[in-house]
Amino acid sequence: MKIVITGGKGMLGRTLQKELSAHDIVIADLPDWDITDSDSFTSKLCTAAPDAVIHCAAMTKVDDCETNRDMAFKLNEEGSRNVALACKVCGARLIAISTDYVFSGEPPKEPWAWSETDIPRPRTVYGASKFAGEQMIQMILPDAVILRIAWLYGAGGPSFVHTMAKLGAQEGSALKVVADQRGNPTSCKVVADEIAFLLSKSHVSGIVHGTCEDQCSWYDLTVELFRLLNLKREVLPCTTEEFPRPAPRPRNSALKKSVLNLLGYRTPRWQDALADFVADEFK
Repeated sequence: MKIVITGGKGMLGRTLQKELSAHDIVIADLPDWDITDSDSFTSKLCTAAPDAVIHCAAMTKVDDCETNRDMAFKLNEEGSRNVALACKVCGARLIAISTDYVFSGEPPKEPWAWSETDIPRPRTVYGASKFAGEQMIQMILPDAVILRIAWLYGAGGPSFVHTMAKLGAQEGSALKVVADQRGNPTSCKVVADEIAFLLSKSHVSGIVHGTCEDQCSWYDLTVELFRLLNLKREVLPCTTEEFPRPAPRPRNSALKKSVLNLLGYRTPRWQDALADFVADEFK
């Protein structure tokens, strides 16, 4: 099929290009494609005439969103609205990427994972703007798929995994890593495999959670990464309060994969996906 990928030059977009290379791929990214210009984007999309659009383009730097609310909503809400409208006009199926940040991150009990039916209550501008984008998409295109992902890393980065691998290879005092935030580390390769699966299921629509299985903290992830890379720099757990940021971080943003499981699709454990990634990225 012919597939347009918005934000196709980004980390996830690059992986999608590689993993979906059997299809006819069109990269929709700046400066030629602008999701904030509805008329121009619709014109370009209809000219491309894709079977499907994978909407990755977004403002994803959480702290920058907190200090630039207008731009965050322009890209994440208005941009998603424009993409959905263009897909409706052109008759293209839409798979839009969203985030764990639509939830409060403050679970009522432990252990906890947010399901597709839980009510979003974002605590950040980033989360609020992405949730507003979800709502726009669902209002315009009820048949669209919204795939929520989290703790993403992929070939070439930038990502937490790349940052910690670089720091771990350097000499120095022990690294302090936050141990009281939990989530599902997820590789772009896993997300690309999920999207390929969803593209094959034309009847699927609505909210889908697409992270790897099992939960861990940023500290746990770092320890496992260093083990895989045989890095000897010491890692110590610390609290969120020791590293204050402009945007609050969710204490637990782990996602439950109810829809994928019902469809018979099982995401890999985060440890296995990380091991596969490390073998390819740091060989």
